Amino acid sequence: MELAHSLLLNEDALAQITEAKRPVFIFEWLRFLDKVLVAANKVDVKEKQKKLVEQLTGLISSAPGPPTRKLLAKNLATLYSIGDTFTVFQTLDKCNEIIKSKDDTPAYLPTKLAAVACVGAFYEKMGRMLGSSFPDTINNLLKALKSAESQGRGEILLSLQKVLCGLGGAAASCHRDIYKNARSLLTDRSMAVRCAVAKCLLELQNEAVFMWTTELENVATLCFKALEGSNYGVRVAVAKLLGTVMATALMPKQAAVMRQNVKRASLEEVLELMATGFLRGGSGFLKSGGEMLKGGGSVSREVRVGVTQAYVVFVTTLGGQWLERNFATFLSHVLDLVSHPRATQTHVEAVYSRRCVSFMLRATLGGLLGEKAQIAAGKEICQAISKQMRAVEAVVNDMSGENKAGAADVSASQHVMVCALKELGSLVQSLSATSSPLIQEPSIGLLETVTSVLLHPSMAARLAAAWCLRCVAVALPYQLTPLLDRCAERINNLKSSPEAVSGYSFAMAALLGGVHQCPLGIPHSKGKLVVSIAEDLLRTAAQNSRLSLQRTQAGWLLLGALMTLGPSLVRYHLPKMLLLWRNVFPRSQKELEAEKARGDSFTWQVTLEGRAGALCAMRSFVAHCPELLTEDVIRRLMTPIECAMTMMSHVPAIIKVHGAHLKASAAMVRLRLYDILALLPPKTYEGSFNALLRELVAEFTLTDNSANTTTSLLRSLCHYDDSVLMGSWLQETDHKCIEDQLQPNSASGSGALEHDPSSIYLRIPVGEAIPGPLPLGVSVIDASVALFGVVFPHVSFKHRLQMLDHFAECIKQAKGVRQQAVQLNIFTAVLSALKGLAENKSTLGPEEVRKSALALVMGALDNPNPILRCAAGEALGRMAQVVGEATFIARMAQTSFDKLKSARDVVSRTGHSLALGCLHRYVGGIGSGQHLKTSVSILLALAQDGSSHEVQTWALHSLALIVDSSGPMYRGYVEPTLSLVLTLLLTVPPSHTEVHQCLGRCLGALITTVGPELQGNGATISTIRSSCLVGCAIMQDHSDSLVQAAAISCLQQLHMFAPRHVNLSSLVPCLCVHLCSSHLLLRRAAVACLRQLAQREAAEVCEYAMSLAKRSGDNTTINLNITETGLEGVLFGMLDRETDRKLCSDIHDTLGHMLSSLAVEKLSHWLKLCKDVLAATTDVGGAVVFEVEKDEEDSEKKDEMDDDTMFTGLGEDDKSKPSVAPRWVTRVFAADCLCRIILLCENDKAHFDLAAARSAQAKNPKGDQLVLHLSDLIRMAFMAATDHSNQLRMAGLQALEDIIKKFASVPEPEFPGHVILEQYQANVGAALRPAFSPDTPSDITAKACQVCSAWIGSGVVSDLNDLRRVHNLLVSSLDKVQAGKGSSSQLYSESATTMEKLAVLKAWAEVYVVSMKIKKEAESKPAKPVRTGDDDEDDEDLGADVLPPDSLITLVQPELPSLSRLWLAMLRDYALLTLPAEFSSQLPPDGGAFYTPETIDTARLHYRSSWAPVLHAVALWLSSTGFRAGEEKEEVPTANSKAPALPQAVTATRKSFEESVKDRMHLMLGVSIEFLCFPRPEEPIEHVMSCLHALFTLLESPCAKIHIAEDQLLAVELLNVLHRLLLTRDPPAVQLQVTAVVQETIRAAQDHLQQQRTSKGKEEEGEKDSQSSLGEGGDTGELVPGKSLVFAAMELLVFILVRHLPQLNARVKESPSHVALRPQRLPEESARLVANTVSILAELPSLCSPAGSMNILPTVLFLITGVLRETAVKTADKSVPVTVAAALQGIKTIITSPLARVESMQTQWTGLVRSSLASVLEHSQPDESRPDMDEVSMLTAITLFLLSASNELVGVTVLQKGCMDRFRNALNSSDPWVQARCYQLLLSVFQHSSRALSTPYIHALAPLMVEKLKAVERSRPGTAAELQAVQEGIRVLENLVGMGEEQNRVQLLALLVPTLISYLLDENAISSAPQVSKGLHDFALQNLMRIGPLYPAAFKIVIGAAPELKIRLESAIRANQASSRAKAAARQAQPTVQAAPTIKLKTSFF
Repeated sequence: MELAHSLLLNEDALAQITEAKRPVFIFEWLRFLDKVLVAANKVDVKEKQKKLVEQLTGLISSAPGPPTRKLLAKNLATLYSIGDTFTVFQTLDKCNEIIKSKDDTPAYLPTKLAAVACVGAFYEKMGRMLGSSFPDTINNLLKALKSAESQGRGEILLSLQKVLCGLGGAAASCHRDIYKNARSLLTDRSMAVRCAVAKCLLELQNEAVFMWTTELENVATLCFKALEGSNYGVRVAVAKLLGTVMATALMPKQAAVMRQNVKRASLEEVLELMATGFLRGGSGFLKSGGEMLKGGGSVSREVRVGVTQAYVVFVTTLGGQWLERNFATFLSHVLDLVSHPRATQTHVEAVYSRRCVSFMLRATLGGLLGEKAQIAAGKEICQAISKQMRAVEAVVNDMSGENKAGAADVSASQHVMVCALKELGSLVQSLSATSSPLIQEPSIGLLETVTSVLLHPSMAARLAAAWCLRCVAVALPYQLTPLLDRCAERINNLKSSPEAVSGYSFAMAALLGGVHQCPLGIPHSKGKLVVSIAEDLLRTAAQNSRLSLQRTQAGWLLLGALMTLGPSLVRYHLPKMLLLWRNVFPRSQKELEAEKARGDSFTWQVTLEGRAGALCAMRSFVAHCPELLTEDVIRRLMTPIECAMTMMSHVPAIIKVHGAHLKASAAMVRLRLYDILALLPPKTYEGSFNALLRELVAEFTLTDNSANTTTSLLRSLCHYDDSVLMGSWLQETDHKCIEDQLQPNSASGSGALEHDPSSIYLRIPVGEAIPGPLPLGVSVIDASVALFGVVFPHVSFKHRLQMLDHFAECIKQAKGVRQQAVQLNIFTAVLSALKGLAENKSTLGPEEVRKSALALVMGALDNPNPILRCAAGEALGRMAQVVGEATFIARMAQTSFDKLKSARDVVSRTGHSLALGCLHRYVGGIGSGQHLKTSVSILLALAQDGSSHEVQTWALHSLALIVDSSGPMYRGYVEPTLSLVLTLLLTVPPSHTEVHQCLGRCLGALITTVGPELQGNGATISTIRSSCLVGCAIMQDHSDSLVQAAAISCLQQLHMFAPRHVNLSSLVPCLCVHLCSSHLLLRRAAVACLRQLAQREAAEVCEYAMSLAKRSGDNTTINLNITETGLEGVLFGMLDRETDRKLCSDIHDTLGHMLSSLAVEKLSHWLKLCKDVLAATTDVGGAVVFEVEKDEEDSEKKDEMDDDTMFTGLGEDDKSKPSVAPRWVTRVFAADCLCRIILLCENDKAHFDLAAARSAQAKNPKGDQLVLHLSDLIRMAFMAATDHSNQLRMAGLQALEDIIKKFASVPEPEFPGHVILEQYQANVGAALRPAFSPDTPSDITAKACQVCSAWIGSGVVSDLNDLRRVHNLLVSSLDKVQAGKGSSSQLYSESATTMEKLAVLKAWAEVYVVSMKIKKEAESKPAKPVRTGDDDEDDEDLGADVLPPDSLITLVQPELPSLSRLWLAMLRDYALLTLPAEFSSQLPPDGGAFYTPETIDTARLHYRSSWAPVLHAVALWLSSTGFRAGEEKEEVPTANSKAPALPQAVTATRKSFEESVKDRMHLMLGVSIEFLCFPRPEEPIEHVMSCLHALFTLLESPCAKIHIAEDQLLAVELLNVLHRLLLTRDPPAVQLQVTAVVQETIRAAQDHLQQQRTSKGKEEEGEKDSQSSLGEGGDTGELVPGKSLVFAAMELLVFILVRHLPQLNARVKESPSHVALRPQRLPEESARLVANTVSILAELPSLCSPAGSMNILPTVLFLITGVLRETAVKTADKSVPVTVAAALQGIKTIITSPLARVESMQTQWTGLVRSSLASVLEHSQPDESRPDMDEVSMLTAITLFLLSASNELVGVTVLQKGCMDRFRNALNSSDPWVQARCYQLLLSVFQHSSRALSTPYIHALAPLMVEKLKAVERSRPGTAAELQAVQEGIRVLENLVGMGEEQNRVQLLALLVPTLISYLLDENAISSAPQVSKGLHDFALQNLMRIGPLYPAAFKIVIGAAPELKIRLESAIRANQASSRAKAAARQAQPTVQAAPTIKLKTSFF
């Protein structure tokens, strides 16, 4: 392929390759040329032009295929337009010659077509440059057109279109000729030609004025004719032509009007013309005269659907503003269409017409108008409805019956009503909460108008009105309850009117069905109301025969609707329901028989309707309340159901007696019965299988049914992918809801509410706007087929065989059309059964059953009906799957092989090739591997059969299935298949789109098969890859959008496997163009592909899209809407127009991916995008206006840029096509994006620091920080939070909360001490206020409470008065909470109230927690006023006085009494609600403080989200009041002495106080432990933290400590739960908090034990050793896991240590894989955690008895010394790591514990201490592997042992030697700091009281010291540290002198004094000496002057002995006195200061 990439065609390379590959080579060269010509240097091109022209024109006559000729023509035209043009006429003539040629052979055809294509391309590219040559060319083409075959006709028309496009107005002289020649082809046999003509005429009408003036009517008639028998493509093309011509006639293009004086058509004329098409079709005006009289001849459906599309094109072309101005006219026109008798000749036709009109309204109103215009349109529709209703009322009230025509009007008006109400409902629903002005404005009276239609005589109109009310309620949930009440009241008042009973019950049912879409629900009492009304209706039904039918239907309808409210409500009414159901049906066989004899036709009708209703209510119950279906309930349901089954057999007889009009009611009973049985487990009705199956089979084999009704399920049971064969891909277009009418099965697309009123309360199927149940006849068959599939797997093999044989018999009996219908139904049933078998994993049965089934299926594979062939193939595949035996599969495959080899007819070849595909699909690659080779070879051969495109399509489709299912096994066949695909792509005519679509499927499947291999660079792989790319390129250029979609998905696959080889620079622009396509599937494919690209390469995608926007600026042919907002802007715009779910979710994902990767770099761009979308609020509330006034002050300095963006944002729209303002859904998405942007910026702190952001901005002006956009963020959140749409308000409040949380602590650099959010407090207050208004839904108020607490707690506002605004909102809500359960007017369900109340309590709890935290911080600050001695009043008041006066606590304090009560109540509720299900009987029957028993399930969720902060708050409150709050009433005088008469009372109150403590503790601990036991993974970490904080706070209070210590098992459980928590939750904060709780628990236990010991000690003062058994472990020392607190604590603490210091674990060390880790610094948080753990560990022994302590001490000491070893690492700043400090403290705690004094343990204790010291010594051994070990910490530890455990260590020589070594090493250390610390530690050892310990050390180490100090004379200290070391050493010596006995003092001084004197400098050197040296001199001198007076005698002796010392000393003293007196005085004070050691440990261990 690379050889093809040259400017000239490489003819040598071409000659060398095989014949088959040449077309691909040529195509690849043309593709390269296409890219290169545009970019190449013009000079190069001109040099080679001659040769190039030769090569290209040579190719024309080489019979090129369709894609090649298209590219060839394009390249030639480009070449001429770039290079010289002088040979162009020769080439043109040459082409014209070829076109004139008389050669009609098929072989010459491609050459002709290529010439035609070239001519078109020349004119399109060069247009008028070709001058006057065009008349000849056009005539030539028109002549050829007359004789050409269909392919030629299509190509010529396309060329003509291009010629017209290139020449524009210049070709006016030929316009008439072209028009005359083309128009006759509009009714051509070939659909592709019709499409081409439509496109050609569309081009023509741009300039040919006559088409939309004089010829307007003819054009319309032609279009109507063209629509007859058309396919989808033709309908779209012709509708576009018709709509555009009509729009032009109405508003001509300016240029054309200027040239000729044109008479414009009026709107009425244009609409009238369109209406004739809709009502009379293509039959013209005159011809139909005779038919009209006969009243026959309905319009063909294709015409009606086509004209419907044309209406939409017409309005869309005229635009949204036109529609806004002329909406009234348009509306009345389309509503007239549907009231016209010709549109509604039969019921089904009427439904179809209604669907068309609804489509017109939805497509125009829904898409073109903005929200304000839609509201205006809603008013118009309301007026139209009330006008119609007035007319109807006039007729109904005219009792005299003079108005005969009126009756017809009434029946016509029902259809108008249905369309208008349906549209009104859809409008309100799409507007959602933004539609409130439409509902609320009294002048419109929407609700009154719609409710009035509930009394319309026609059921369809009543149902439509009910549906419309449901839409209103879903859009505005606050209307739901009032509407229900109103309907209930009307039903009760108008019981005597049949219409009212029917209408209002429909409305109530519809409203109940809408409840599931309103998350806030309805009050529980409404259920009772509905039940009582329904009961009443059923009871009174029999009283009045005029009403009995309506009342019966209404009653059951309401009960069915009630079931949709779900089990929590239905549970209460179930017994009553079961009773009602039982009573509807006869109790026994006898009663049934008796019943048959009674009654007339009317009573039977009522009875049947009643039973149908009852079954329908049952079905609703089973579907919506599966939880209530216990075995008992099912048993009780089965009684009436079985009775209904028995009754079925009697019904035919009854119908015979009483007349055929009962048939419908009987069918309804059957439908309901089948429906409910399909939902119940088949086991429950096994006994009735025989009778039931007889009914079912009779139903769908049409035994008793003379009509040829077919089921609608076949399509859904066949595989989705087979749609290409069945043409049902129409399901996936924008026109789906009208195109459905044209599907072949009966009544397809004729769904309407009146066919089954129960659908008004059922869930709407996904993708439908409004439920459309099919006509009863079809529904019953559908239900029977579905039920057959459910029952079949449970039937015996014998019966299966009988049924299959019966099916074959039925098919044989029927003839003609009926046979087709029966066959379709039977196949659907068989498929349904096979599917059921597969789902049940059961088999088909023995050989004879298989044989019968196989015969049935094989017979249909040769059926002429393609749908049946599809079904047969599918059935065959499913049979293979169910049987699953290799021999059976082989037999099936062989049959098809044989058939395909011999058969020549299209039908059997297509059928059997599909059979092969289905076999592979259902058996998978492995099961059918042995047939793979044969299948592939046969299908490849069939795919090349050019004579029949149908065979090619089916063969390729099957091939794609095989490739898909074989997976890697197909790898060997990839190359031949791929070359076939390419060949076909290059040769099959483009008009055979199905073949191309299947080729696309094959290519996609092949790409998947090769998969990731495609990245490789081997020769074969690169060939495969380039073939795939060529294939994609051919399909991308195809004219059919489905083929283009296939190309995109292939490229998407390629990009997934080999991203480097897909050229994004050409793919992305192509995708952007497709985003504006009119084909849904293409838009879907484009967005899906963009979504994948944006995941990896968002930045590139956006760049390429922008570059396309720049290019399309020069080239206007591309219809694009990319402005400077880029691709993102386009996608946001699409969200407003698209309704397809999949498409929208892909757009959301694509934008999400782009946002994640680009938003942080391009912040201002994305924020502006969101802002523009959000700023487009429908300004009904004027919120934005208010915002601007308020922002004036601060906007000056911040928003210089803002003003420009504000206005440019609005200005662009006029340039591009006027689009609607973003709708609310899009605005909600934008608000979510805003939150995501804030979240994405989290990683970079500069985004949240104004000073940093400004400096970064100064350095890099392009950079962008979020904090600089704060005003925009606030403004956007504000706009969203104050919008009309509730969803948007939620999103806005969420954004506001995020902003507060992220920016609360950002300081304002210009005003120190302030934060930047402070200036926005007015905005925040204003955004929150509306959310607390009484009519706001609960969920919004709940969210707003959350924001309030975040705002108050954030500390942004320091001034209390400013906070009051927001605080008052919370206070007012608190009043609401206290109002109690029964609030007056309830709109929503009780759980909504629960949610709101809990949110308020949670918000208060959060505020209280923050305020207590602030209070605590303020109290712990040292600046407290000094207390006087007697000032011992209540602590709290004092604390409050000390606090800053404006602390938050003052806001909460007044509410605390009531709050604490409510909080405790809420926790009690929560505790009960978390009980497992088996304790449900313990729940209070009338609910809790904040929930009712009915709403318990939903309430749980609300409690779950708000309990944690409340728990923390309660803990703080209890702890701060010492559990005494709320007990004031009972606190009788506590001092017994004063009230001797009340001892009982006193004890009672004490008891009750203790009990209340106990209760509260149980509550708090219970809730906490229950939660911590198993926190769900989705629980936020904040809940875990709140819970731990609460526990910690609780345990701080003495009451709680006593409680937990007394019940040791409780403490153990708590620790075990905390241990589990550590295992599952990682964050360090959680782990730290856990250690804090553990510490408090241990402290509680210690205090308790201490108390026990003291009390016991008092009792047994006499006995010694009495306490030995107190504490854990008793006398034996055994700790029982599970009961021992110490054991539980150890488990948890060891876990933490080993987690953070894995080296501690001995097992790790021993494992062979262990690599010795060097000790390293732990991260800050881990270090704190380990330190806490160690300090708790050290406390544990104190909880044990001596024996117990001895049991755990080895472990504890091992761990502590281990921590010391692992973390004693030198730090740069010489600080002691927290872990080391903790370990040292721990060692001290343990060694100094009273255990040492317990005699019985003496030997064990001594051993322990010694071995611990030994390990420390071992760890501190100097070692190359640990160069950074901290010797000082180790020495400190050793010293600790020596000082605290001297008795145990005296005389242990081994240890003594080790210790001395360590000291010696330290003294010899090169680090002066280590020396200094060593001297300090030695001093403490030397001074130890036990001489036995200190003497050996003095003897061993003092000489070394003296030596070190003497050496200083030679090397004086150079640094302060060295000086300090010397000073410390001297201090030790001095102390030794002091310790020495009198007789030795002289010798000791003889060591010290000369050393000191040697440090003195002589007087000359002093001045020049460095500072440190001087320091040493001064130090020595002062010490000497101090020692002299201390030991005068000895001093004299020493000095006297050495005269040179005396001289030095004297001269130094003289020099010292010479310096001034002042200095001397200062120096006098110094020695006392310096006497203290200069290095302090952070913690003093000694």
